[in-house]
Amino acid sequence: MNKTCILRTDASNDGIGAVLMQEHDGKPYPVSYGSKKLTAAERNYSTVEKECLAIVWGVKKFELYQQGVPFVLQTDHHPLNYLNSAKFVNTCVMRWAMYLQNFNMRLEYIKGSQNVGADNMSRVV
Repeated sequence: MNKTCILRTDASNDGIGAVLMQEHDGKPYPVSYGSKKLTAAERNYSTVEKECLAIVWGVKKFELYQQGVPFVLQTDHHPLNYLNSAKFVNTCVMRWAMYLQNFNMRLEYIKGSQNVGADNMSRVV
């Protein structure tokens, strides 16, 4: 696989969404979409926890496509850029960060206006 894979994720109050994309001629094109309704317990998560859950869920959903392949993970939630370097107080987020270390990914912040696909998927549940 010689084309760059991009995973975009997002969370809303009721659901999480992910879009797997692949670059062609420098432009990302969707390959697959996914969404999941949050459980009652997950709806009580903080915004950071919901956004992190969306990332972990998206990576697991498309794991087959990402194993051993470098990919870009894009989120419109700025605080999650600390996942690779922060000291964690929240054990749940710490556990998720440890899981994500198994993948060759680069985390990037994107504007919410660029994250339309994942945003829509998080709301259609």
